[in-house]
Amino acid sequence: MSDHDIHDAVEAFLNEADDAYSEYEQGYTDADATLRRLETAIEELRAAAEE
Repeated sequence: MSDHDIHDAVEAFLNEADDAYSEYEQGYTDADATLRRLETAIEELRAAAEE
């Protein structure tokens, strides 16, 4: 995986995490749903790092 690909994967993760936290803070989602969303984003980041 190139540095550019890793950068893109990290950026996508951070954007997803920011969106999840923002929606939680605004009351649009509960803690369990936010954690599931973050778990999925972490899994995707791990998968991208392993490529």
